[in-house]
Amino acid sequence: MFASRSSNHRALSAVAAVAALALAALVAGPAPAVGAGFAAGTGAAGSGPREVLFVGNNWEGTADVLASTGNLAKVGRINMIPDKQERLREIYLNPVKLAYFLGVRATAGEGHDQFVDDMYTTPDGSAVVASRPSFADVVSIDVRTGRVNWRFPVAGYRADHMAVSPDGTRVAVSASTANTVHVLDIATGRQAGSFATGDKPHENTFTQGGRFLWNSSIGDVTSALDAPWLDWTKGDRRITVADAQTLRPVRVIDMRARLDAFGRSDLSDAVRPMSFAPDESQLYFQVSFFNGFVEYDVAADRITRIKTLPENPATSTDRTTWVNDSRHHGMSMSPDGSKLCVAGTMDDYVTVVDRATLEQGPLVPAAKPYWATVDGDGSGCVISESGADQVTAIDFATGTKRVSVPVGDHPQRIRLGRVPAGWTGPAAR
Repeated sequence: MFASRSSNHRALSAVAAVAALALAALVAGPAPAVGAGFAAGTGAAGSGPREVLFVGNNWEGTADVLASTGNLAKVGRINMIPDKQERLREIYLNPVKLAYFLGVRATAGEGHDQFVDDMYTTPDGSAVVASRPSFADVVSIDVRTGRVNWRFPVAGYRADHMAVSPDGTRVAVSASTANTVHVLDIATGRQAGSFATGDKPHENTFTQGGRFLWNSSIGDVTSALDAPWLDWTKGDRRITVADAQTLRPVRVIDMRARLDAFGRSDLSDAVRPMSFAPDESQLYFQVSFFNGFVEYDVAADRITRIKTLPENPATSTDRTTWVNDSRHHGMSMSPDGSKLCVAGTMDDYVTVVDRATLEQGPLVPAAKPYWATVDGDGSGCVISESGADQVTAIDFATGTKRVSVPVGDHPQRIRLGRVPAGWTGPAAR
């Protein structure tokens, strides 16, 4: 059932050598535009946008666009770094930016640059907005032309997870080295405001129809101080709940005390991917180093259940080899709230869990699954297999695999979005 896998943790190369190689590539000039091979398309007069799945290929800097249901057929591809040469010039001329750029490559990037982390589209499907960790920014890309509409440099030196407001007008992005969440107008890129978080803000989620914005900070996931007794060295990890209009924090939740009260002082309090129940009364989340997830009662402010999922016997027990302190990273809930789809990242499987009983279904083999998103009709989840450069659909009802589709290098975030009707990619230039 399980396939063995080797660690993909890579050591930092000498800064001078890496910079020299990068500068040489820069001098060579820009690469051909990705997506130029796809024909431009627009919908017929009066037709609305089409729902699709966007798959961010983090190491490649592209987004594959797939059908949101069924066989996940390929629709098109977008180059998410059309301004790569300009960004690299800025970085190589600034020693501090260069140091952080190479640091992202050596740590979170596992030896690769991180060019597209998270992404959402505008309500009309005319643009896709993405966070780009290595470039420390958020950009809006016109899906018809492939050009940058606007760019917002985040505070600090790395951009991370995002969230879109329920009305589609604003995006929130974690500036992970600045302990800040920015909230931007999705159409213009102008900042509506920001708020402070714990160390290394990560996941963002809007609740109550956009009234509140939840952010979880995960602390330092790049250090090698991964032994349980050194967990305190990871920093200030907490959930910050902000009023989405004023962006003032209204609640702070420290899961350390809640985990201890439940008798699990052995677990990290770094909250990773999360899913709310449909009525938002319960929150399900993953934590660093744990093969499983936690159930938290929002109103009672307490942990109610913890589910431990199977370990892959081939997974190394050396926690320093687990990617960015993850063991399981990625989860989504069926629209009716009855099932959870859980990505067992370092254990190389995905499974569907019954929410009422917490019984897991079949363990579906997957190569370093990194994210899980509900598909367009809500009947299944789609996971990114970052170790196999493909995405795979899993049926909620049976817990079995439906289909796998190849995508670009190291797919991570998958989001439902929209493109114009008839669209098949940016126009060639």
